[in-house]
Amino acid sequence: MKIRDAAESDLPAMIEIYNAAVATRMATAQLEPATVEQRLPWFREHTPESHPIWVSEIDERVAGWLSFSVFIPRSAYRITAELSVYVHDDFRRRGVGAELLGAAVKRAPDFGLTNLLGLIFGHNEPSLRLFRKFGFAEWGRLPRIARLDGVERGLVIMGRHLDEAAQLSS
Repeated sequence: MKIRDAAESDLPAMIEIYNAAVATRMATAQLEPATVEQRLPWFREHTPESHPIWVSEIDERVAGWLSFSVFIPRSAYRITAELSVYVHDDFRRRGVGAELLGAAVKRAPDFGLTNLLGLIFGHNEPSLRLFRKFGFAEWGRLPRIARLDGVERGLVIMGRHLDEAAQLSS
């Protein structure tokens, strides 16, 4: 498994993975499939120096991806990023999400980040377990904030202070 910065040429594979998640109603609030053209501005907002998008490759295929996104665009929040992780169905249960999230936790200080967030639907137990595995804790709940196919769903805010982890290990 190789993790690298995503290139625009990876976007079709990333969108394929994302659209599979859209259909499950587990990992994103988007209700309609996305297109490469729609997601291109989002892709270009990310930079390898501060808010990268990474892909995980297995056998020269994009197995999954992770993005660091601006949490809130006001300058005081620059130390915090929202993480999103998506894994191709063919590569689930092979450690792709764990490798990506582990790398994000390790490398986040390189981007000036001290806090990481995951905004995860409350019914998405696999993602909640993954984030807990990497030291994220529940920082908040927003009940019934989204409606997916007529079902109201809540959002769990999972967070991790990276400086606390460093203090614990020293």
